[in-house]
Amino acid sequence: MGAPVSAPPAPRGEVVRRLTRSARTAPGRLEIIASALVVLSVLTGIVASLAWQSKLDTISGLADHREPLSAAAQQIYRSLSDADATAASAFLSGGSEPAQLRDRYQVDVAQAGAALAKAASDVTDDSGAAQVAVLNKQLPVYTGLVETARSNNRLGLPIGAAYLREASTLMRGKLLKAAQELYAIDTDRLTAEQDSATNFPWLTVALTVVLLAALVATQMYLTRRTNRLLNVGLLVASIAVGLGLVWGVVAGWVSATAVDNARDDGTRQVDTLVQARIIALQARADETLTLVAHGDGAGYEPDFKALTPKLTDLLRKAQSDQAVANTTAWLDIHKNIRVLDDSGQYDQAVKLAIGTDDKGAAAAFGKLDDTLSASIQRGREKFVESTSTARNALFGIVPGVALLALLTAGGILTGIRQRLREYR
Repeated sequence: MGAPVSAPPAPRGEVVRRLTRSARTAPGRLEIIASALVVLSVLTGIVASLAWQSKLDTISGLADHREPLSAAAQQIYRSLSDADATAASAFLSGGSEPAQLRDRYQVDVAQAGAALAKAASDVTDDSGAAQVAVLNKQLPVYTGLVETARSNNRLGLPIGAAYLREASTLMRGKLLKAAQELYAIDTDRLTAEQDSATNFPWLTVALTVVLLAALVATQMYLTRRTNRLLNVGLLVASIAVGLGLVWGVVAGWVSATAVDNARDDGTRQVDTLVQARIIALQARADETLTLVAHGDGAGYEPDFKALTPKLTDLLRKAQSDQAVANTTAWLDIHKNIRVLDDSGQYDQAVKLAIGTDDKGAAAAFGKLDDTLSASIQRGREKFVESTSTARNALFGIVPGVALLALLTAGGILTGIRQRLREYR
């Protein structure tokens, strides 16, 4: 005996006719309504769970991945600028460079290399890859020029100053430009992910509102048909949907507000302070390179004068009164350095520029750099704190909305089944 032949699927027209006939009876209409509500509740639960999981992943990525990479790019930028300024200060010290300056230069180069390796791990486009390639290629050239300058300086050969100026030109013309572009790329990516993290889940809310409205309409329909005020199953479903809606709106608002705070008090503040710190380091390099050039550095002092107003503006934008005061003190000492140098008192000018005296430019600039470093660290801490608040605001929402969706579907089936039994 052969296997039974299954009946062919009903044509589409037949399905429509069956639904039409079913819709003409009260039980049939209830079955259609129940099916539609269950499908809508499951769809809403899936969409909501995916949306909230995506937002959670984005926020987690901000703190765990994107911000550290942006910090690495900033570290490259800062370390290279500091290396340039430190190399010039060490050169001015003569043949026997202070160990402190020598060590600081080596640490700067090592930190730049380590941060470059970290930043390179996230390069995903041609622009970022090009900047990494420039940095990898030109950094050894720069350090080679600095070492040549030092070797000649130890021998008392004046050509050492020319090598140092060539190294500084390479730093500013290629290395710092590439580092700045890489930092801008990472900062833009961080900003884009922050924008994504603050986007309101309109589709999820819209589906939830539609589902809630459909449940209310169904209960009103059943009240008219049965003269019964409440349907426990549908009431439970409505409460579950309402709870999910309120939870999502409140948690989403708290999370978005925290991300905005991380951007305003963290990302933007840090970016402003980083720019100020880089400009300060470049100005410090100009200050010392003017003395290194020893009469052949006419271009460095105009650069210094062009940079300092930008520095002051950035510090005021960051509302860093202490840094502004540090800058003012440093600039006052710089004026004295120029007076000494221009009046032929070169040795005194060098001593005031790089000496360890608390009243010298090195100490004044060190206070400014320490203030900026501490402010940048505080900004990063605020970013992490606010981003953690944003992540915590969404704690449990993914499994929560999934469970509420299942509870809604169960309430719908229970409530409609009660009415169907009455017809039987």
